[in-house]
Amino acid sequence: MDAAALKELCLSFPGAREEFPFGERNSVFTVAGRMFALTPLAQRPLRVSLKCDPDLAVQLRRDHPAITGGYHLNKRHWNTVVLDGSVPDTLVTEMVEDSYDLVVAGLPRREQEKLHWIGLSAGDP
Repeated sequence: MDAAALKELCLSFPGAREEFPFGERNSVFTVAGRMFALTPLAQRPLRVSLKCDPDLAVQLRRDHPAITGGYHLNKRHWNTVVLDGSVPDTLVTEMVEDSYDLVVAGLPRREQEKLHWIGLSAGDP
């Protein structure tokens, strides 16, 4: 996945916005003012930090060397993924979707309804 595809994916979710609170080099993707993805889009190799269920975060780090604890973030709840081709794009896409869902799940119901969010399915974090 390249920078353009990552940006397009992050902005494909209802209410998603790109902001730059940490400077112009770091794209922060938010929903209702809460971050679900952080990436320096111009950096090579490309990397993205994503919110993750803590148990799944540990499993993903164990299974993929390119996935580590969130860089400068709470490592219990965030992973950083180096997009060097070793992590399949389908998994990266799922991780971005999960990050968005985790953030929206924490929003007040009124905000969730504005986003037409269906919610996490049974068994999801």
